[in-house]
Amino acid sequence: MDALHDALISIRRILRATELHGKELRAATNLKTSQLMVLQALEDDDDMTVGAITDQVRMAQASVTAIVVKLEQMGMVVRARGTTDKRKVFVRLTKLGHSVLEEAPEALHRRFAQQFEPLQAWEQTMIVSALQRVATMMNAPELDAAPVLDFEHHDNPDQADHADKA
Repeated sequence: MDALHDALISIRRILRATELHGKELRAATNLKTSQLMVLQALEDDDDMTVGAITDQVRMAQASVTAIVVKLEQMGMVVRARGTTDKRKVFVRLTKLGHSVLEEAPEALHRRFAQQFEPLQAWEQTMIVSALQRVATMMNAPELDAAPVLDFEHHDNPDQADHADKA
């Protein structure tokens, strides 16, 4: 029973850390984690299409499109047609977008990655296996999820939009 207790406490701590980070991010920047990820992708390469952003952040394209629209409404990004190929639309950070990135706390998934990546391959495999097993035990192995530590909906832009209004 102690092992079960410890496992449930660890799961709850992960959920709480995610929730608290989301609140910290929202208070500092008025952004959600997925919005921050899109801004960070643009910081790394200031002239990207939605498709390129989608590939980098590993979310559904419809979700990234909805996030870009929201960020544009907030004045953090602009969209512009390509000069050589008018069919392509590029997304760029605005001065406000750059400023918000400077003020944003470090994303929780980046903090995790900094500690996960230096682990030996066998340790990484063990952690991934254990987490996959936990997901299975919670009847969640097939739920679609982006590699983001937050509570947002990423694959249904309508749900993401409703979350923005809440």
